[in-house]
Amino acid sequence: MLPYKRPAVFLSLAVLLTSLTACGNSPVAKNLEQSLAADPRLQNNPVVLGEAKGKEPLSQQTDSKVQLPADFPQDIPIYPNAKLEEVKPVSGSENRISTRWQSSDPSNLIASFYRNQFQANNWQILQQPTDDGGGIFEARRNDLLLKVAIQAKSVTNATPNQPQTSTELLLEYIPNSSATAQPNPTQNSSETTNNIPQPSDSQFIGPVAPGANLATQPTNTPENQITPTTISSSQEFNDLNKVSPEARQHIQDLAALGIFSQSSKATKNNFEPGKIVTHREYAHWLVAANNAMYANNPAKQIRLASESAQPAFSDVSPKDPDFPAIQGLAEAGLIPSPLSGDSTSVLFRPDAPLTREQLLLWKLPLDTRQALPAANLDAVKQTWGFQDVGKIDPKALRAVLADFQNGEQSNIRRVFGYTTLFQPKKPVTRAEAATALWYFGTQGEGISATEALKLKRP
Repeated sequence: MLPYKRPAVFLSLAVLLTSLTACGNSPVAKNLEQSLAADPRLQNNPVVLGEAKGKEPLSQQTDSKVQLPADFPQDIPIYPNAKLEEVKPVSGSENRISTRWQSSDPSNLIASFYRNQFQANNWQILQQPTDDGGGIFEARRNDLLLKVAIQAKSVTNATPNQPQTSTELLLEYIPNSSATAQPNPTQNSSETTNNIPQPSDSQFIGPVAPGANLATQPTNTPENQITPTTISSSQEFNDLNKVSPEARQHIQDLAALGIFSQSSKATKNNFEPGKIVTHREYAHWLVAANNAMYANNPAKQIRLASESAQPAFSDVSPKDPDFPAIQGLAEAGLIPSPLSGDSTSVLFRPDAPLTREQLLLWKLPLDTRQALPAANLDAVKQTWGFQDVGKIDPKALRAVLADFQNGEQSNIRRVFGYTTLFQPKKPVTRAEAATALWYFGTQGEGISATEALKLKRP
């Protein structure tokens, strides 16, 4: 029967074609023709694999009414897949500009982008998120200060094919021309120094507060008091070519704060960065740096001891030029002494070399501002992974463990870099001590010597 069906099929097709030809102008024929025609939109908008030709990056697809300022710094990295939505001055700060961006990318991807950009382009990271889930970056490059706030947002009216979250990005910056804060000419100088120890006070150490009138201060400074110095960037050392550019900047910032002005080693022209720092020097620098960083916060300053104080150490008498600082640290419980219940620490050994574990033990309480955590060898080994953890003094274990919690701002990471050997008894160089003292505080909540200079310079 199959041979008879084929002619029937051909006959049916012939009848259909004849009908269409005969009724070419009928509505049915026109509808059929339109249903089979090509989509005219494809002729005007050719698409290759779903992507329009000549499509701009999302960061360039901004509202025609929202444009970056003409003086927007070229050094600021802009996330490629972000759309500019708003530009405005920051409330309460006439010099700070805020730009708000929106991106469909996850916050961890954007945070990773900015972390890599800052590290690759020599930005000085002052603050960064503790994880990759977003947060706040604060970075500095030359005189440009930048704040990047990354926050994940929920999309309430998301379509089925649209990502359910977006990321809001805030870039706040101070233009180069106004990065250095200017003083308020109408501010009363007495208000500037209110509640702050002055050069005439026995408790004072460090730089003179802005606005202080030195002419009205007594000139009969006690012999055992550390002479205050004004902040000056003129103190320059000729031998800093022996250290890295980063360490050189740390030393210069601290020198501008007057931290090394009374150092027995630092001469007018040489810092001797490779020399070993002594207990005496580090104690002096530690007190001076802390008080300079917190010059406007008396609650965080270390009070100097008076000559009438009973010496905590038998080898540091009240006549010692560094007695006020050393005794002050002991009375504050920041260094081991009989005052803190350590009956074995009766000697300070002021001219002995400072070791790595001592550097941490003395400074960590000033970073965390709280009691150090309990620690044991296993806890330190699991966190840091040091091969020589067994050589660390039990008293210093707590400081080493607490330092790990400080992330990239930890003293060990900043001073000694990546290492699997802590070498706790190794002497510390003057450059290493300066690097440790350049920053006080925890990750995300601290202050650097650079920031202290901006607050202090008149």
